[in-house]
Amino acid sequence: MTAAPEFALQVRNLRKAYKDVLAVDGLDLAIRAGECFGLLGPNGAGKTTTMEICEGLTDADSGSLEMLGMSWDSDAANLRQRLGIQLQDTQLADKLTVLETVRLFRSFFRAGPTPAEVIALVQLEEKGNARIGNLSGGQKQRLAMACALVGDPDFLFLDEPTTGLDPQARRQLWDLIERFKASGRTILLTTHYMDEAERLCDRIAIMDHGKVIALGTPRELIASIGVEHVVEFSAGSSTAPLDIEPLHRLDGVRDVRRENGSVEMLVTELHRAVPALLDELSRQGAPLTELRTHSASLEDVFVTLTGRHLRDE
Repeated sequence: MTAAPEFALQVRNLRKAYKDVLAVDGLDLAIRAGECFGLLGPNGAGKTTTMEICEGLTDADSGSLEMLGMSWDSDAANLRQRLGIQLQDTQLADKLTVLETVRLFRSFFRAGPTPAEVIALVQLEEKGNARIGNLSGGQKQRLAMACALVGDPDFLFLDEPTTGLDPQARRQLWDLIERFKASGRTILLTTHYMDEAERLCDRIAIMDHGKVIALGTPRELIASIGVEHVVEFSAGSSTAPLDIEPLHRLDGVRDVRRENGSVEMLVTELHRAVPALLDELSRQGAPLTELRTHSASLEDVFVTLTGRHLRDE
């Protein structure tokens, strides 16, 4: 009996160029079987192109790709039977009902749950006879998930699955994703929500300019920037403007940056940095108008590495 491969997806030196941009630049990825792997990056980083190549929707210019022990060149028909894909914006026929839509997608696969079973899985039983055009945004996203799961896939692609959803709808989809992962299958996820990535992903790759610039578990990535806390504050006035240059030299401060009219300090020792900050503000005569702290997060990793917030448009 052949042992199951350790990696569900292996990408080596993948390249894809368009007329005016190198979208993917020598990318290497290895996703273990049974893990939820997050692919994060700002707009234009190359993550959507990478996903489309892995899904078999776009051809790479060069490089190799092996998924579930197969390749798109020689095993396309078999691969399609084992993949589930939820696009960021799935366009379904408004006039069809939920049941009709799931039956249609189920007909594309040789095996899988019944339409009724998958509709129950995404908690849309009461909407089985409702037309898609009458569904809420969250219900449409759950239906798109049903269409991705209807072939009982071994590998699931989720491209920003909760964008635009209210908090309750997001949590419902998170629960569904976690149940899928708990069954031993593999997920490749892109998202613009750092809390989503921290909750769902076992490991994360951060992409920028077509390359992976950081890779690890959420905890490893946060530890990699060498800070424990972020201090955000507003201070100064038109008559007493704040000079941030001395803040770089304060005890326990790793970095200082201006963000949307406030100041952020990345600090290694909160108990030293905050008193030092207050002393410096007093020395400058700059009144403090707002102060808050939080533990370092993936968002701080992302800004440190790319200079941008993940949801910057």
